Amino acid sequence: MEQFNTLWINTGLYQLTTGQGFMLLVGALLIYLAIVKKFEPLLLLPIGFGAILSNIPGANLAVGDGILHIFYVVGIESGAFPLIIFMGVGAMTDFGPLLANPKTLLLGAAAQFGIFATLLGAIGLTTLGVFDFSLKDAAAIGIIGGADGPTSIYVASKLAPDLLGAIAVASYSYMALVPLIQPPIMRALTTKKERKIEMVQLREVSTVEKIVFPIMLLMLVALLLPDAAPLLGMFAFGNLMKESGVVDRLSDTTQNSLINIVTIFLGLSVGSKLMADKFLQLDTIGILLLGMVAFAIGTACGLLMAKIMNVFSKHKINPLIGSAGVSAVPMAARVSNKVGLESNPHNFLLMHAMGPNVAGVIGSAIAAGIMIQFLG
Repeated sequence: MEQFNTLWINTGLYQLTTGQGFMLLVGALLIYLAIVKKFEPLLLLPIGFGAILSNIPGANLAVGDGILHIFYVVGIESGAFPLIIFMGVGAMTDFGPLLANPKTLLLGAAAQFGIFATLLGAIGLTTLGVFDFSLKDAAAIGIIGGADGPTSIYVASKLAPDLLGAIAVASYSYMALVPLIQPPIMRALTTKKERKIEMVQLREVSTVEKIVFPIMLLMLVALLLPDAAPLLGMFAFGNLMKESGVVDRLSDTTQNSLINIVTIFLGLSVGSKLMADKFLQLDTIGILLLGMVAFAIGTACGLLMAKIMNVFSKHKINPLIGSAGVSAVPMAARVSNKVGLESNPHNFLLMHAMGPNVAGVIGSAIAAGIMIQFLG
């Protein structure tokens, strides 16, 4: 009987706490959203499974010598995974729409307003005694507004390592839930007439322009903001490999095999931070709420900037592409296209929306550099 009791005490069921049980359900929910609803399965599936693994009582997979903790230390704590992901994103990015219509850069810039608005909001709530965030914590939380997971992780690892788990989960969750969060805001801030606007065909962009642009972008930004160089450098290098046309094997590996492998480990590492004792805290709830506000403000500012530009522009811009100014590539551009097609079945906005979408990636990297340079 004593042996049976010992066996029972050592089981996961006996050691399972209410918090761990709840987080196991959260992990299962993320997997459900990935498989059934197809909400960014490449992200949510490994994050959800990592959450389940990290909350199995007694397994200790996310602490000490646990394999998930090793993934986290090697890839996220060091900042390596976000930078490799950025290189892969660069290799998959086409600057053509942005170069063909440079004014869409303003839409990407406007969408970054959510980052700085949330920074001020976090400081304000701390002043009121609702939360206890330092200035560095507030800056790291604000980056969630860009809906750019790699950038959020990179900034959090530099400014607020203790909040990295919650920030990473919030950022990737909002990236995955772009199709749910953005459309109501887009419909609320635009009229049906505006959503029907058909944009003019983009001009042809030469290969020389596409090769020169990433180099010029890196030099201009990095010389002014050295702390933005790691993110923008990897992004520009990935894009240069693609556009140069002389390293197809490297470009193909970067935008396929390499980014896929890193995404697996990144997702599991982020999921490992969903441990009940670390995640179920008031500050975590605050980060999730502030992240949602940041993302909503960023989306709204992009839409409003497009409406303002239409007042002065000869060629009208469909305001829906303004919401693509957040950095969720290419999810936000797809959502702009989808909502546009609902109002006008012949209105294909995807390529037009990629301009502000790519500008948003650049904008969030610059915002990250500003935060790190002044607060790091």
